[in-house]
Order: sequence, then structure tokens, then C-alpha cells
Amino acid sequence: MEPHRWLPLEANPDVTNQFLKQLGIHPAWQFVDVYGMEPELLSMVPRPVCAILLLFPVTEKYETFRTEEEEKIKAQGQEVKSSVYFMKQTISNACGTIGLIHAIANNRDKISFETDSSLKRFLDDSSTMSPEERAKYLETYEAIRVTHESSAHEGQTEAPSIDEKVDLHFIALVNVDGILYELDGRKPFPINHGQSSDDTFLEDAVEVCKKFMDRDPDELRFNAIALAAA
Repeated sequence: MEPHRWLPLEANPDVTNQFLKQLGIHPAWQFVDVYGMEPELLSMVPRPVCAILLLFPVTEKYETFRTEEEEKIKAQGQEVKSSVYFMKQTISNACGTIGLIHAIANNRDKISFETDSSLKRFLDDSSTMSPEERAKYLETYEAIRVTHESSAHEGQTEAPSIDEKVDLHFIALVNVDGILYELDGRKPFPINHGQSSDDTFLEDAVEVCKKFMDRDPDELRFNAIALAAA
């Protein structure tokens, strides 16, 4: 059985906003570029921000860190509130779509959906599922797959072929009930990054992004987009 594989998405607000529109999300929230991590560049991001998607390179350094982080959390434990919506990634290159789902699913109290929204239906159907069941459900959920495909072709740069090895990965950062979580479908569980609030979320999320960049100082391929009130 050929593993499920999608075309990768770009961290491009035009692409992600078009994707959200096609999934039936009301455009009251839109993705915008985060041009840099310095305060004056962050001040250009419209507020409030309810999610950050970070695109970063999966390097050896990162993989080593990821393994250590997982072992540490398994040994020490962490608090993850039951209200966090988390899903695993079983589809190759679907991390952009899963990042978007994580961003929207954990902000449902703020987001308005159109009446026939395919994403709202997916979230309603999968609300009581386990992270693994949600991943399996996405594999069979045609409405999102088709939308993902058209969005992957929307990007300005030429979409890579479906077999090309892509070493860039998306994660979502969200604030759920005052805790900043990193949601990555390749990890076994959400990562609790400590306290946050609606007011400080952008700065708090950027601190987490900086840690990714500091671990790979030779890498330039980092890109963050923020889901902000339009």
C-alpha cells in the first residue's frame, strides 16, 4: 500500500487564506506574514493573534532534540488540558494542512464558519476521536484533501513533485486556556510551553520560534505566519 502523500504547502498567507476560504472559514481571521522576531517587526502584525504557524527545516540537530524532548516529557510528565485538539500526521507532506487544522480547531470559540464548511464538519465529526483516529479520518476525508491539492498548486514557486523529499515541516502554536501549546502531528503529544494569554500570545509564541532558530543557527529556512484578526 503506497503511503498517503500530499504535495507540500507553502508558508504563504495568500495560499493559506485561500485554503481557509475554501474550507468554509469566515475571513474575520486571516494569515499574515511575521517579518521578523524583533519588537518593531512584531508591532506590524495586526492584533489579536490566535495562532502561529512555523515552517522550519527538519535537520539532524532538530531530530536529536526532538528525541530528547520526548524522553524527558515521558519521564517527567506535563499538563495537557483535555480541551486541546490534537491530531497525528500519517500523511506525508500534510503538515501544513494539519497545522491549519490545529490552528482553527483550538480557536473555535473565535472563528466563524460558513454554513457548509467542510472543516467545521471534519472538526465536529472528529471531536471525540483520538489523535490517531483523527489522522486516519483525514486520510479518507476527500473535501480537505482536494482543497489541499489545489492550494499546494497555488503557491508562487513551482510546487515540488509529490515524490521529492521535503525536509521542511509546519507546526502550530496556540493558546488554550492560558497555556501555550506546540502542536506537531509528528510528535506523540502536544508540547506545553508554559503560560500565555490572548494579550501576550504573539510574543510568547515568538520566544518558542526563537528556540527553534537558536538550535539551528546555520539555517535560514524559517518562516512564521500569524492568524490575526482581519
